[in-house]
Amino acid sequence: MMDVMPRWADVVLVPLISLILAFGISALVILGIGKDPVEAVKLMVTGAFGSTYGWGYTLFYATNFIFTGLAFAVASHASMFNIGSEGQATLGGLGVALVCLALPWPHWAIALPAAMIGGALFGAAWAFLPAWLQAKRGSHIVITTIMFNFIGAAVLNYMLVNVMRPEGSMDPASAKFPAGTNLPTLHDILAPFGIEFSSAAPANISFLIALLACFLVWLMLWRTRFGFELRAFGRSESAAVYAGISPAKIIIVAMLISGGLSGLMAINNVMGEAERLVLNSVEGAGFIGIAVALMGRNHPVGVALAAILFGFLYQGGAELALWMSIPRELIVVIQGLVILFTGALDNMVRMPIERVFLMMRRNAKAGE
Repeated sequence: MMDVMPRWADVVLVPLISLILAFGISALVILGIGKDPVEAVKLMVTGAFGSTYGWGYTLFYATNFIFTGLAFAVASHASMFNIGSEGQATLGGLGVALVCLALPWPHWAIALPAAMIGGALFGAAWAFLPAWLQAKRGSHIVITTIMFNFIGAAVLNYMLVNVMRPEGSMDPASAKFPAGTNLPTLHDILAPFGIEFSSAAPANISFLIALLACFLVWLMLWRTRFGFELRAFGRSESAAVYAGISPAKIIIVAMLISGGLSGLMAINNVMGEAERLVLNSVEGAGFIGIAVALMGRNHPVGVALAAILFGFLYQGGAELALWMSIPRELIVVIQGLVILFTGALDNMVRMPIERVFLMMRRNAKAGE
């Protein structure tokens, strides 16, 4: 049945119909509380895309989701369900903070590569033990990565409360990063070209790095020998072993790359926005990355587009809660419906479409 449907239908048609269903049910929910769904959609679109301020927040959220979406996609191509991006991004934040606080950095251009290395190394290190347990002991990656999410949160809590908190401060957060680590925002980047962009929006150079990461992941997966081995292993482990591909190598390296990508998210939310390390800086982006990757069909281009969609849902939802007196919980319901239809209920949409294409193919053959 997988070959019945053309590639364009799988990539475009199935997600589109899933979105339409999700937004349709969301409209019914909004109607149920006595609000106008058309007005709600207009407000969401205006709030997310109607100004450079809205765009700045949409792209800020999208940057987080691109990194975590790519992280899940890489592991998924190796047939692993890395549900630990939340913990890996949490530890990545710790790595970024330690690098930023280690030296009086003179300029962000020097601090950024070092922070990227710190975030990626801490994220990869947090993914290593679950990968090793899967490769050498057969421990399921879902169980171990979920456990490591909670352990990572506890480690961060201990570090902030007992090690990194400035003396006399009651706030469980690190000290403010040196001024030399402050990343340029999109306002700073676009101003020399005469393009006006809100200076109050948190979107920064991390968004461009996330787009570069999309290209590099595509290059790795489809233009390198390791990428071919990774995808071959994901399709059939027994065939990959027969071809001489080491399962342990694929599992561990794929998870290291996945964890590193999750850790890189911290350059956006920790270094770029907060400019210090705080509790719960990830804010669920690791789990949203799963939905982003599933909706984007584990392809870097699809991940980037799906990340912008979820960035729109986050920013548009915040505007909706602010201006229409819609409970914040309802915004979470709308986001959950999108995740439900694009992820968990994907086959509910896919199977009827496959039947349609199968009937069309049979009719075409009968007419020959």
